[in-house]
Amino acid sequence: MVRIAPSVLSCDFLNLEDDINMMKNAGIDILHMDIMDGLFVPNISYGPMILEAIRRKFDIDMDVHLMIKDPNRYFEIYSKIGVSYLTIHEEASLHLERDISRIKELGMKAGVALNPATSPENLKYIIKELDLVLVMSVNPGFGGQKFLESQLDKVRDIRDMIDKTNSNAIIEIDGGITADNVKLVAGAGVDMVVSGSGLLKGNFEENLSKMRNML
Repeated sequence: MVRIAPSVLSCDFLNLEDDINMMKNAGIDILHMDIMDGLFVPNISYGPMILEAIRRKFDIDMDVHLMIKDPNRYFEIYSKIGVSYLTIHEEASLHLERDISRIKELGMKAGVALNPATSPENLKYIIKELDLVLVMSVNPGFGGQKFLESQLDKVRDIRDMIDKTNSNAIIEIDGGITADNVKLVAGAGVDMVVSGSGLLKGNFEENLSKMRNML
């Protein structure tokens, strides 16, 4: 079953508690958190304080995507918060194997994200160590962008790599996912879809129901 992870970036931050309550009541069991530093990507989002506030109120899995330079500076902070998945960018890590090992040592599941132009071949020698591969189907940094269909081939390539190596990694995709394309994405081999405006723009319950029906 493909999991659906709403992106907190698209929530109403003046009513964040209400939005998360709404999602939990609808059966959502994982939230996707986009952490941006204004350096690796041209935007700034939010940081650990927001996650700590959510953790105090809710028992829910956190899927944290670090779109930041030198991500290893913050591994321990997110471990203490209690995130489930911590994903870093291949393009932002100087020592990817070391960073992945450290994330796992701290008790989190380790993921690697790939920008649209980054080849999945870059994961060839580390795929068996990963818990998650995040395929960016938009260029990271902003919500509401158009889905890049070229990334479906990347998903298929990664699925083939996982199967051939007996890796336990799951495939996640993020960027422009809506009820209109989620079936196509699932058919390519993803295990978890992230959706921001595709779920939270308009009526969340209706959008979620349409997406579940398509899956």
